[in-house]
Amino acid sequence: MSNATCAAVVIGRNEGVRLVTCLESLLKSLDCIVYVDSGSSDNSLLEASGLDVDCVSLDLSIPFTAARARNEGSRYLLKNYPSLEYIQFVDGDCEVKPKWVKLAQDFLDNESSFAVVCGRRRERFPEQSIYNRLCDVEWNTPVGDAMACGGDAMVRVDAFKQVDGYRDDLIAGEEPEMCFRLRSSGWKIGRIDVEMVLHDANITKVSQWWSRAKRSGYAYAEGCYLHGRSVERYNVKQVLSVLTWAFLLPLFITVTTAYDVRFLALMIVYPLQVLRLSIKNKDSMNSFLTSASYALFNVAGKYPQAAGMFKFVMNKLQNRHATLIEYK
Repeated sequence: MSNATCAAVVIGRNEGVRLVTCLESLLKSLDCIVYVDSGSSDNSLLEASGLDVDCVSLDLSIPFTAARARNEGSRYLLKNYPSLEYIQFVDGDCEVKPKWVKLAQDFLDNESSFAVVCGRRRERFPEQSIYNRLCDVEWNTPVGDAMACGGDAMVRVDAFKQVDGYRDDLIAGEEPEMCFRLRSSGWKIGRIDVEMVLHDANITKVSQWWSRAKRSGYAYAEGCYLHGRSVERYNVKQVLSVLTWAFLLPLFITVTTAYDVRFLALMIVYPLQVLRLSIKNKDSMNSFLTSASYALFNVAGKYPQAAGMFKFVMNKLQNRHATLIEYK
């Protein structure tokens, strides 16, 4: 057994060369890494083993979630490396920047009130598609105290244990949900102004964008169901926004237009909302075109998000187990 204070959990399925790049980037900073595989049909396990990385294969008779994979990896690490203080979680389609692990560990060493620290996630190929560019914009959240992190973050082991890690049954939104529980327990979440990982979203088709947005809607609904009655009213704002733009407004316009076709002019609220968001975010995005694109997809995304919310409600009503909503 090692006396390491920091180790990494990498999760993935059929990531191919991206997984090799991910693991090699971590091997430059850490000796202790576990790769958790979720039924890959490629050479992922063989490639990871060839790099002397510990490997765990998930039991696929139990429904797979990224949350469950991260928990399995953390349990493996804590069993074999009991002195761990921090765990770096990484998705297998990401390359970790050389300085990140050291800087993140230094931050948590010096800031004992923080349970999680994350940095800047960048898209590897933002020029490949509008969807990749929008992901790159989405990752650029404010520096400082944060509400949540994404899939790539360094977590303090003591805090992670205190809240029992991620919820295994969440098919999406497991990171902000865990961060909510951490914050409710008095911990802080931090984002520092440091390049953390290069991510490969590889979204090139509208169907992929739709599925990704649908997954977000599902996460909003489930998070609201779990914690919406909290003082913070977790995810209530997001759920109400989706309901307003994708259901209530279209319903109102449809009903009123049935009485008087002139009410169809109310459809102007959608382009006006796009314009409002474009102007609002122009300075932070350094380009009106980028801001306008982000605003357009933000408004249009309410519809797949509504579909995801509807899927959650139907699952609850029919007592069905959730299944992954994958976009690649």
